This record gives sequence, structure tokens and C-alpha cells, in this order.
Amino acid sequence: MKILGIIPARYDSTRFPGKPLIDLAGKSMIQRVYEQAKKASSLADVVVATDDERIFKAVKKFKGNVIMTLPSHKSGTDRCAEVSKKMIGFDAIINIQGDEPLIDPKQINLLANCFNDISTELATLVKKIETDEELFNQNTPKVIINKNSEAIYFSRQVIPFIKGVSTDQLLKTHIFYKHIGIYGYRTTTLGIISKLKLGNLEQSEQLEQLRWIENGYTVKVALTKKESLAIDVPADVNKVLEALKK
Repeated sequence: MKILGIIPARYDSTRFPGKPLIDLAGKSMIQRVYEQAKKASSLADVVVATDDERIFKAVKKFKGNVIMTLPSHKSGTDRCAEVSKKMIGFDAIINIQGDEPLIDPKQINLLANCFNDISTELATLVKKIETDEELFNQNTPKVIINKNSEAIYFSRQVIPFIKGVSTDQLLKTHIFYKHIGIYGYRTTTLGIISKLKLGNLEQSEQLEQLRWIENGYTVKVALTKKESLAIDVPADVNKVLEALKK
């Protein structure tokens, strides 16, 4: 099994423009993500996929692999699909979030292991929800899993609905899972799903993975206990800097 790690990175983030190039204790965020990904033993290679010349030059400066992609892509999945056509010979692709500078290489390996099962088309990670804040945060997608460790549905709302239980007792009566935003695709499947049209479920929830489920694809799920630490807005930077000191 030959797996390629791709880190989609764009400069024009709505909430935090230029964040791939912010300085985090002497290294850019994209460099830290890249270096963490390179530690994953499951990956045969790692490449940054960007549509911005500034990011391209920054990756070249620290001698990383980088490839320019079209500026028209609407998602990291689309960007990964373009790269997979240019870098052939890989059985699967891992889409690594470019805003998680402390990503654990073991999480990448955990996701990659899903493809040891030849029936796996798509894969992602989930984590048990520990707090009410996470449970009721609409920016934290929740996921329901079947007995085969496959995602049934993703939602920004609390799922499943627990009848007859007050909201402050939900975590005491049921195990809820949140989605960790790292994806794996079998290369042949990636080429197909990148051509799928926007569906009703994705349009309603604004969650890309619902497009795959709505079209009948199975998303394999692996459970992680590791908490991810992403930089979504400038206020998140200090959290990462504090973590880097530990």
C-alpha cells in the first residue's frame, strides 16, 4: 500500500488570511504541519498543494515538496484530486489539514490503517465528545457510527436525538462522537467523488462528507483519543504557542 499525504494550503482564508505563513516559534505553520506529516511512517511521500505563489516559495525555502494547483477549487478534496492526477502511482491519499501544526503522526497512521481493508473507499477519524461545549457547538460536526465502524451521518446538530433526556444529562446517558477533519481516499474513489455535484444534505449542513454519503459511498471511521488543535482564527495562535513550550 503506497500512500501520499497531501496538505492543501490556501492564502485567502476568510477568517484568517495568510495563516499558512504565520510564524509559530520560528517556523511557519505550513512548515510545522509538513514536518509532522513527514514523521508518519504510513506515508510514502508528503506534498503541499497550493494556489498561492507565496506559499509555494515558502515551502521551497524549507526544502519541502510543493505543487501548484488551480485557484478554482472549492475544497481540499478537489485540490487533492488534482494532485493525484499529477503524482501517480499511489493507492490512497491522506488529506492533512494545513491548520493543525501539532498534528500527531500516529493519527495519520491510524487513518492510513483503514485502507488495509480492501473494501475501504473513504476514511476519517472521530473522537468521543467530553464536554457540553463541544456537544452543542455547531462548528463541531457530530457523527453517528454503525457496528461496522462506518459513518451513518454527520451533522452540526446533536445526533442522535435522545428522547426523554434533558440536555444537561445527555453525556451521562449516551456516547457522542465528533468528527476530526482529516480524510483518506482510495485514489480511484477520489477521482470519482471529486466530480460529484452538490447534494441536498451537504447544502443543508455545509459538510462536504455528506455528498459522499448521499451518493452511496461508505466512510470508514477510526477512533482517536488524541485531541486536535487547529488554528482557525488569530485567537487560536496563543494556544499553539503554549503547547509548543511543553
